[in-house]
Amino acid sequence: MVLPAPFGQRLADGMARLGPLCVGIDPHAATLAAWDLPDDARGLEIFGLRLVEAAAGTAPAVKPQAAFFERHGAAGLAALERVLAAARAAGLLTILDVKRGDIGSTMAGYAQAYLGEGAPLAADAITVSPYLGFGSLRPAIDLAQAGGKGLFVLALTSNPEGPEVQAAVGPDGLTVAGRILRQLGQLNAGATGLGSFGAVVGATIQPPEGADAAALATMGGPFLAPGIGAQGAGPAQLAAVFGPVRRHVLAASSRAIAAAGPSVAKVRGAIGQAVAELLPALA
Repeated sequence: MVLPAPFGQRLADGMARLGPLCVGIDPHAATLAAWDLPDDARGLEIFGLRLVEAAAGTAPAVKPQAAFFERHGAAGLAALERVLAAARAAGLLTILDVKRGDIGSTMAGYAQAYLGEGAPLAADAITVSPYLGFGSLRPAIDLAQAGGKGLFVLALTSNPEGPEVQAAVGPDGLTVAGRILRQLGQLNAGATGLGSFGAVVGATIQPPEGADAAALATMGGPFLAPGIGAQGAGPAQLAAVFGPVRRHVLAASSRAIAAAGPSVAKVRGAIGQAVAELLPALA
């Protein structure tokens, strides 16, 4: 079996060709209604496939939010499986937003479900939570390294409750978020170009509470930055938050892109406009 190039390299190549936008696939009930789609598994699949069609050739990656598919049970997961397969076939990188985090064999099971070769719900990268200890992510780290996959680890989220954990200071003087970023830097050490182990840092955080500039600058991997568009952040905020590492930012937008639908052509136009606005700020 020929392994793919490391996820970080593939993402860097895609961003260089198509820009720093990740198209979120978030089938909220209200969004489905606005597209005149039923809030069921079939509606989710149609929604996801249209976004995949619009993103192909205009953005490097898509990010399905698993929760909106999971709420429809087995049929929803089957729809997610087909959306992921369509995205792969279209040449898009897939980042599955699952935010899993557990210990031991349970974490290994999550890793196999979403990163394992040939798994029905396998993606190029997944989001994970490190708040049972960074070491608890080891099964996912090992599987990602073995298969050329990637992880995006929650570090600095924009929810108001986040700082009570993320900005907490340990006995060594480092914040929890700062330590996470430094541990990611260790994983990315020696990577050629962009590392495969990234951090989730909210685009609406300004300044990035709980992380020093050195931790951000030396992380070495991509930053997945949700919050563009409907959540209030724009190119200026991204440039302010990320500063000298802005070239490593993959900005995620879902509702603002979906608002252009249901026409695939109009969604494709919204993606192109978003990329055009992001490029000057993240160059």
